[in-house]
Order: sequence, then structure tokens, then C-alpha cells
Amino acid sequence: MNTKQENRNTSAAMEPLAIGIDIGGTGTKYGIVDRVGNLLFSGEMSTRNHMEVIPYIDELYENIAPLIEQAGGIGRIKGIGIGAPNGNYYKNTIEYAANLPWKGIIPFGKMAEDKFKLPVVLTNDANAAAIGEMMYGAAQGMNDFIMITLGTGVGSGIVANGKLVYGHDGFAGELGHTIIIPDGRLHEGTQKRGSLESYASATGVRLSTIEFLQKSDKPSLLRAIPHNEIDSKKVYDAAIEGDELAKEIFDFTGKILGMALANFVMFSSPEAIVLFGGLTKAGDFILKPTREHMEANLVQVFQNKVKILVSHLKESDAAILGASALVWEMK
Repeated sequence: MNTKQENRNTSAAMEPLAIGIDIGGTGTKYGIVDRVGNLLFSGEMSTRNHMEVIPYIDELYENIAPLIEQAGGIGRIKGIGIGAPNGNYYKNTIEYAANLPWKGIIPFGKMAEDKFKLPVVLTNDANAAAIGEMMYGAAQGMNDFIMITLGTGVGSGIVANGKLVYGHDGFAGELGHTIIIPDGRLHEGTQKRGSLESYASATGVRLSTIEFLQKSDKPSLLRAIPHNEIDSKKVYDAAIEGDELAKEIFDFTGKILGMALANFVMFSSPEAIVLFGGLTKAGDFILKPTREHMEANLVQVFQNKVKILVSHLKESDAAILGASALVWEMK
């Protein structure tokens, strides 16, 4: 566990606080947040240390309980907001999450309530990030935008007319699983072919790199890296060094992402698309082809209207802030 504490003015010591938890495919981040979005205490742990959910919740509790005490005790905590892959806002469940070790339908909200003795509200992890972006980040003041998270997978949150789109069953906005290349690359988690997540996630960049290395004889710094050690950062580092194959990999990734974003724009006509997550660190290597291919695939009425923005919230903070914001909506 890695925990940090920020010293802040505690003159409003009795103001209620919220816990925000972001469950990612690789790691879990958590924090205690005040009503105006100050992250007072935070930490992180691995999501993958436990193949069963109960030991995972036990470890989560062991890590967060000391922070609750530092924040003034459980009486000061209004509740817990959780963002999780395939989180169902209506049922407080995690259902068939492809990137988590726990399978099936997990009554995660109820289990967390029982462990922490606090009310819990749960939503999709990208929805939580969208709420954080709308309240504290690049989408402040926007009523219509789409948040795309480019991490281990591809998540999304759609805000239309000022409200998050949940759909009739709580699962609206799974844009990462939309099929962008018919009969394309197999997604190991869903067993579907050609999804956006299979190409435009960090995992997708790794798979594209292996494919490019196998299909091309072009010299590349990436050839010196064992396949099981290739990741998107190493591809970025090679691109910075001028590696042409690495640049081609980002061009390919940006092309697919841009095509997908064009579809999303024509679906909801957002003011902006906000990109968030590790892949955005590749900067123009991925953003330039993404913008070009989005515009190229839009019909005229949508062209040159939609901004592509990169979140300026700290990657470790945005989903925590968004998840904690759910608490303030509790009755």
C-alpha cells in the first residue's frame, strides 16, 4: 500500500467528508474528499492480489480505516462512492466485468456497506471519471460531453443535457465494447471481435506492437524488448527517439480511435470529447491522428464543431473525485 496525506486547514473540522474508490483493472485508488473536491487523504493498492472479492474488500477496508480515523472518525463520513468496471448504478453491483478477476454478478455495494458500516453508491468507473471531470475538470460548465478513459481498457461516460446517461438497466455508455472493425482482433475478456478496447487501450497498443513487429521487417528499437515486456510507455519512448515503427503504431491506434469518436459524435453531438488515462501521455503521437480521422469520418454538419480535450485532472484523482461526488447526491 502506498498512502499519502496532504496537510490542509481543518478549521471546518466537522464538515462532512466522502470516500471515493476507483477500482481499475490493474490497481485500485481511494481517497477521502471534502465537498469542494479537496483530496485530503489518498492511497492505492493492487486490484489483482485477490481472485475472490471478499479478501479484496477486507484489504480495502484495512487500508482505508486508518485514513477514516485520521479524517476525524467514521461519524464524519457521509458515505462511499465507488467507480468500477461494469458498475451498475441502479443495483449497486459489478456485473460481468471483463477486466476484473471476479466473475459474474458481484453485489459489491452491499458487501462494502456491510464491511464499512457506511452507505455506498456505485457506478461505472468511467461514469465516475466523467462526473469528476464535469465538477472539477475540463468539462466544467458543459452539458454535453463524452469522457473516454484510455487505460487497461477503454471506458466511457456520456453526459447529455447535463445528465449522465445510464440507460434503462444502468449500463449505457459502454463505448469501449462497440465493434469498430468487423471480425477484427479477439478481445480475451469478452470473446468478441473488433471492439474499440481491443485496439485503443494500453493493452491494444501492446497487441498492435507485437503484430507490427511480426508483419514488418522495418528496424525498430522495439525489437530488443521481449514481447511480454512491451507496453505503451515503451512504444512512446521509442517514438520519442524517432522510431518509425513506433510512430506507425500510434498512427494506427489514433486512426481507429478517431473513427470510433466520429461515430460517437454523430450519436450524441457533444460539445467536447475529453480523453483521460495513460495513453494520452503519448501526446500528439496519438492525438494528431485521432483528430484527423475523427474529422475525416464525420458528415459535414458535425465537422469542426467538437473539441478533443485531454483531462487536466491528475490521473490518480479524477475517478476518486467523481466517485466521491456521488455521495453528495445521496438522500
